[in-house]
Amino acid sequence: MYFAEGRQIMAVKAKLPMGIEDFNEMRKQSFYYIDKTGLIKELLEHFGKINLFTRPRRFGKTLNMSMLKYFFEIGTDSSIFEGLEISKEKELCAQYMGKYPVISITLKGATGENFVEAREMLRRIIGNAAMHFQFLLQSEQLTEIERNRYKALINIDNTGIYTMSDELLKDSLLILSQLLQKHYNQNIVILIDEYDVPLDKAYQSGYYDAMVELIRALFGNAFKTNNCLYLAFLTGCLRISKESIFTGLNNFSVYTIKDVQYKEYFGFTDNEVQALLAYYDFMDKYTMIKEWYNGYHFGDLDIYCPWDVVSYCHALRMDSSIRPQNYWVNTSSNNIIRKFIDKADSTTKGEIEQLINGKSIKKKIHQELTYRDLDSKISNLWSVLFTTGYLTQSARQTEDYTELVIPNKEIQWIFEEQIQEWFETETQKDRKALEDFYRAFEENNTDAIEKGFTSYLRKTISIRDTNTKKEMKENFYHGILLGLFAGINHWKVKSNAEAGDGYSDISIEIDDKEIGIIIELKYAENAAFDEACKKALQQIQNRNYEDALLDEGMTTIRKYGIACYKKRCKVISG
Repeated sequence: MYFAEGRQIMAVKAKLPMGIEDFNEMRKQSFYYIDKTGLIKELLEHFGKINLFTRPRRFGKTLNMSMLKYFFEIGTDSSIFEGLEISKEKELCAQYMGKYPVISITLKGATGENFVEAREMLRRIIGNAAMHFQFLLQSEQLTEIERNRYKALINIDNTGIYTMSDELLKDSLLILSQLLQKHYNQNIVILIDEYDVPLDKAYQSGYYDAMVELIRALFGNAFKTNNCLYLAFLTGCLRISKESIFTGLNNFSVYTIKDVQYKEYFGFTDNEVQALLAYYDFMDKYTMIKEWYNGYHFGDLDIYCPWDVVSYCHALRMDSSIRPQNYWVNTSSNNIIRKFIDKADSTTKGEIEQLINGKSIKKKIHQELTYRDLDSKISNLWSVLFTTGYLTQSARQTEDYTELVIPNKEIQWIFEEQIQEWFETETQKDRKALEDFYRAFEENNTDAIEKGFTSYLRKTISIRDTNTKKEMKENFYHGILLGLFAGINHWKVKSNAEAGDGYSDISIEIDDKEIGIIIELKYAENAAFDEACKKALQQIQNRNYEDALLDEGMTTIRKYGIACYKKRCKVISG
C-alpha cells in the first residue's frame, strides 16, 4: 500500500503481458514477466550448433526467441536482464551478452493462397530483416562488390516490392551472414521463429513441393554451408522430417515435448502460476485455472498454457466473477480436429469416446513427419494432435507407446464442439429418417421418438458419461437434440427459453398446426430411465412451461420427458 494526503492508495500492479512478444518491451514497460532466462545458460552449457524447439502454439516460443535476440545481439541494453536469473551468471554474461550479430526472422507471415504470393511474402520478411543492417552500405570492412550484394538484398521497385531473384532469395541468409561476419569480425546467430508455417500453408493450398524446394535451399545454405554461423535457433509446432528440409545437417539438435531438456522454459509451471495468482490476488481461482489450462506434460513436468493463464487473469482484473473461457482455441484454426474426425473409423471413434470420458489411449507417436504423411494414415493424425497440443502424454510411458490424454477442460470443449458439428452434418444427410423423427413429435409417438433418438445417439460419440457433473451430461444430449431440430425450417425452436416459472430445455412452436412441444431432458443416473422421465415431466408441470406456448396461440401441447444414459434413451409423454 501507498499513502498520500491521508488517503490509502493501492499499489499499482504490473501490467499483464497480453500479446507482448518482444522481450525488450516486456522488460522496459514493466509487464509481469515469468523468468525464463535460465534457458540461455542451459543452451550455452549444453552447446548445440543448430537447435530446434517444437511446442504447441501460444507456449512462449516467440518471446523466448526475442529474449535470445536481445541477449546475444551486439549493442544490446544489458539493463533489461538485471534482476533475472541469467544476470547471476557474471562470467557467462561477460563472454556472450551483446557479442554477436543476430539475424532474427519469423516465418509466420510467409504464406499465400499460391506459391507466388508465399514466395513474395518470404522475400519481404528477409528483405525487412536485412534492412536492419543498412550500416553495411558504408562499411569499410566490405568491398564494393560485397556492398552491392547487400544492396541487392534490400532493393525495392517503385511499388515497394523486393526485387531479389529466386536464386538470391535462396542464398539470402547465407549472404547476410557473410557480410555481417566480415563487418564485425564475429560469427553470427540466426533465429527463425515459426519455421514450419510456410510448409503448413503450402500443404493446405496445394503448392507444397515448390515451397519445400525453396525452404530446403534457404535452410541448407544458411545452416549447412555457412562457415560464419555460431549458433542457430528455430521454433515451430511440428518436427518436420530432416529428409524434407534439413537434408545433410549433422549438427542438428531437436527438443520436443517428449524431451526432458528445457521442459520448464516453454509454458508455465505450477509454481509459476501460483506465484502469478498470488501477486494479483487470484489464488481463489487456482483450482479452476488448473482444471482448465493445466495438464500438458512436457518431458516429466506438468505445464500450463501461458496464453490461457494470462488471458484469464486479464479478464479477472476486469470482472472477478467471470468464468474461464476458451482462449487458446480461438487463436488459430482447429481444422485438424475436423480432419481427424472425418477420417475416423468406428475404432477411432471409440478411442475418441475414451479420451473425452477422461480415459487414456496408447499410440505410437511419430514425431518426425512430412506434411504428406499427415493424410496417409490415421496414426499420423494422432501424432499431429499430440505435437500441436490437442492431446498430451500422461505420466505413464513405455518405450514404444505414448499414453495420450486430453490435457484439460478447454481442449475437451474443442473435441466436444467439433464432434457435435460433425454429428449434425452427418445426420442431415438422411432426410427421410429426420422427417419421420420430426413427425413422431407432432403425433405423440413416443416409441418412434425413442427409436429415432437412440439411433442417432449410436451414430455419434458418447461423451460426458464420467467425471463430469450431471448438468453437463444433460447439456450434451440437449445439444444433440437441438442439432437434429436444426434441419426443419417450419418449426420455431427455442432453447432454454423463459416459460412459466422457469426456463424449458426446448420449446417448439408449429404455427400451421397450432402444436406446441415442450421437451425436458434428464440424465438417467445408473440407467434409471423411468424415474428420470417422470422427474422431467413433473418439472414441466410444476413450472407451468406450457403457459408460454398457450399465449402464442398453440392449441395442442405435447410434453415429453426424455432420459438419456450413454447411447440409450427413454421417452415418456405427459
